[in-house]
Amino acid sequence: MPLLPRALALSGREKVGLPRPGGDQTAGIVLLLAAILTFTLMDATAKYLTQFYHPVQVVWARFAGNIVLVALVLGPRLAATMRSRQPGMQVARALTQVASVVLFFTSIQFIGLAEATAIMDLNPVLITLGAALFLGESIGPRRIAGIAVAMIGAMLIIKPGAGVFQPAALLPLIGAFTYAAGALLTRVVRFDSTATSVLWSAMVGTVLSSLAVPFFWIMPDAAHLWAFVIIGILGAVSQAMLIRAFSLAEAGAIAPFGYTGLIWAGLWGWLLFGQIPDGFSLIGAAIIIIAGLYVWSREARMARDG
Repeated sequence: MPLLPRALALSGREKVGLPRPGGDQTAGIVLLLAAILTFTLMDATAKYLTQFYHPVQVVWARFAGNIVLVALVLGPRLAATMRSRQPGMQVARALTQVASVVLFFTSIQFIGLAEATAIMDLNPVLITLGAALFLGESIGPRRIAGIAVAMIGAMLIIKPGAGVFQPAALLPLIGAFTYAAGALLTRVVRFDSTATSVLWSAMVGTVLSSLAVPFFWIMPDAAHLWAFVIIGILGAVSQAMLIRAFSLAEAGAIAPFGYTGLIWAGLWGWLLFGQIPDGFSLIGAAIIIIAGLYVWSREARMARDG
């Protein structure tokens, strides 16, 4: 799952006077790159499992493994960490994240990892648009142009009206909107600790997927147990490294490295599933990256000037 949106969400810390992260940029970059690699491995594992099981069961494994590891790490601090100043908003934020995971995992059952990841990487421009519409942040013609260009890139990948159009490609597009909504809600609940937000996401995701999974449950084959175990571990470890990366370095300095996830997604899609993006998908992904980096640069400039 894309990481640049997390940076844009965290950039709101400076605007409300919250502490800035430290200045260890190199360590932050290394941790972010490791988190990206781990996230894409989780996505590849999810794609492998969706070949045999319903995406809801895979989503359940992802969140159940996450909540177990989070509970083990927090230990006696679990109850205190659960306390939120805005529990209703935390639930809403968690719901958007659950929706994003469900939509993304469902999409990669039918389309390539690289294509799904590229479409989800619309997040930075959607967050910029959403912040202007719902949080009252300013947006100028240049950033509007960046948003429009990114949407053109997504359409090149989705190919509506073409003979090769795959309806499942619309799922990560919807997921990009829900993920952007979650990032905006992260700004709303910014006075809760990061650990609190992570715990609420894991808890809500586990509860909802546990309620739904009995309707889709297939007894896991012994040969697939490793994948069910590792998907939760990869999700928790990657999120921990991501949080640590943004605590060590400025979000604006390391955020662009989030786009290396597209390289890993393309590599795993090719090596593990024999999927090679076509020319339109590659051009569309490049357009999304360029537009996203442009919007990010405008965000970074406004943060410095503000």
